[in-house]
Order: sequence, then C-alpha cells, then structure tokens
Amino acid sequence: MSAVEEDEASILNSVDQTSRPPDVAIQQQRIKAWHPILDPEWMIYGYLILGVILIPTGYKLESLSDATVEITSIYDAKDKTKIDPNQADNCRIGEEYNANLNCTLEFVAPEDMEPPIMVYYELDNFHQNHRFYSRSKDDFQLYGYVSGRDPNYVKQCEPLEKLGNMTLNPCGLVANTFFNDKFDLIGGADEDGDPLIMNEHGIAWKSDLEYRYKLPEGFQMQACPNCTEATRATCCQDFGFSCKEPHKKGNVCYAYDYPEAETTQYLYQTYPNLISPLEHVTNEHFVVWMRLATRPRFRKLYGWIDKKIPKGETITFRVNLNYVVESFSGHKALILTTTNMFGGKHDILGETFKGLGFIFLACGIFFALKHWFRPRKIADRKYLHYKLD
Repeated sequence: MSAVEEDEASILNSVDQTSRPPDVAIQQQRIKAWHPILDPEWMIYGYLILGVILIPTGYKLESLSDATVEITSIYDAKDKTKIDPNQADNCRIGEEYNANLNCTLEFVAPEDMEPPIMVYYELDNFHQNHRFYSRSKDDFQLYGYVSGRDPNYVKQCEPLEKLGNMTLNPCGLVANTFFNDKFDLIGGADEDGDPLIMNEHGIAWKSDLEYRYKLPEGFQMQACPNCTEATRATCCQDFGFSCKEPHKKGNVCYAYDYPEAETTQYLYQTYPNLISPLEHVTNEHFVVWMRLATRPRFRKLYGWIDKKIPKGETITFRVNLNYVVESFSGHKALILTTTNMFGGKHDILGETFKGLGFIFLACGIFFALKHWFRPRKIADRKYLHYKLD
C-alpha cells in the first residue's frame, strides 16, 4: 500500500471527527467581506477624504489645547539652569535624602482657570518602565498577603526585600522609591474670595483601590475612648495592639495592630510624614505612584481644585522637600493645569493631525492631477475573482 493510500485510510469518518469545526461560515472562513480594488480613483478619494477630516480636527484640537491654561514650575534639578527663576525660595536639596526642608512655590494665574484644576508633580529622566524596575514588586503582598509568599515574587523584590533584619512591606524598587515630596496649598482665593482648597482624594483609579491594594491580613484598629494624653499613653496596650501610640484622625484616636510587626517594616514606618498607619498601601498618593509611567518624563496627579481661580490670582504652595533628583540627573516640577475633553494641554496632537491632513490632501491633489492629465488604463474588473471555487 502506498503512502497516499495509507493516509487516506487513516482519515476518520465525519461522524467520528469530534474536533471538526462546525460547518458554519464564521468557522469555515466563508463570511462575506468587502474587497475593494484600490484603483487610482479609490486612492484619490481616500486621500482627499482623510485630508478633509484631519485638517479641521487638527485645528479643533489645537484650539482646545490653546484654551487650556497650564503653569509649570521646575523647583529642583541637576541642571540649575532649568530651575524656575521666578521662584523666590531656593528649593534645591542636592543629594540630601529625606532632607525634610520646606520652601514655597508661587503661581500667578495668567488667565481665568476653570475647575477642575489639576495639580501634578513631574519627574524627568526617571525610567519607571525599565523591566527590572517595573518587575520589582510583590502584587500578592500589595493585596494584603503576609505569609506564604511566592518565592519568585520575593526574588523579584531584591535588593529591597529586606532592610537589615526587617522585611519590607511592601517590598521592591517601585514601592521604596515612592515620591515623598509633600505639597500643601497655603495661599490663593477663588472668584468669591474664599480660600482655595486642594482635594487629595479621588486621584487614584477606583479599580486599583478595590482590587489591587489591601491592608495586611490580620490588621486591626480600634477607636480609643478619647484623645487625652493619659488615654493615648495606654490605648495601644489596653487593646493588646503592636502600636506604640495611637494615630489621630480628625478628632478620634485609633489604636492599630499590624501582623508580624516585630520583624516587618511597613509603609507608614518608611514614609511616616506621608502615609497614615490606618491606610498603608491604600493611600491614594502611593496607589498613583504604583501605576507605572511609560516614558522617562511623566506627571502624576497629586490633587485637584474645584473652584474657579480668577486671572492674576497668586496661588502659593508649601513644599516639604525629601525626594532627590540629582542622583539620576533629573528634575522635579509642580504643575497646575485646567482640562479639556481630551485631557490636558497637548500641542503636538493638533499639529500631528494638521500635518497628516495636509500631506493626505497634497497626495490626493497630486494623484488627481496626474490621473487627469496622464491617466493609466485600468483592466476590466469583471475578470477579477476572489477565492473562485
């Protein structure tokens, strides 16, 4: 028996072919489709239509960008010439890590700024998208798991898995390079003369807060009877909690207890001026930082102002300086900006649409003139067949 006959004999009957796809158009690739023949007329019309669409769109995007008011102040940089010369205070800290120094930044609104007014911080030359950096975290630990950690995630966190004999929670490069400059809005008034307030809630993705970041399993907290000195001195011990003293939130003091507190350094201990022990990794500034940027110069949302700022108003921020940028030759800046339907100020977007639109329009006109004066003879379409059976 030949090889061909053996192959034919090995073919199962159709009733025995359990993996055979159903004889329907979508699974047998027989769906009707449009297959245009891209002759010169099609190409000319296509170029002209794209040009007519893209050019007005580009002008509209450019007008939206021009109407967006943005104020930027670079307050610390390796290159001193980049620092905003309009700022009276010196906000450079060089390579003094966790300097805990204060300075003030002042912004003058060049136009009326309509709410919401976004407050961003910007870093330059910081590569959050580096593969080694972006993998250096433990997602299960961020979700609240303390024991039974995956060894692969533990390895990924190195060299910031431990600090001495203390296990870092959260571990890894991403969490432990958290931007720890602090901004407080201390001056400025809205159009009614009321003091401006910067909101720092609602800046993180809701899905991140619900599904990616949790307090450690076993975490407990209880409200103390009151906040007097005597009660604060004994509240943690009265509940049998690991805290040394309760944390005050509003007018209420809370005693709290973290699992494995003797051998673990938690986020509130790493960044005591920014992270509340009642929040840990659910702090919204931390959650915003953990959503990695794709480019070396990036902005992250710090807060927002929901009142209109009139033209000429001076807005003042107090900055608590801790984050060093000189070590990676970068800069850090504070940005106030209004928004539009496409986000913030993006001049390049409108210019790109306009540029492409004019290129398509020029191509359409060129090919139309060429086709008019020196047409090319086109074959008869009736002789073209697609997948002829």
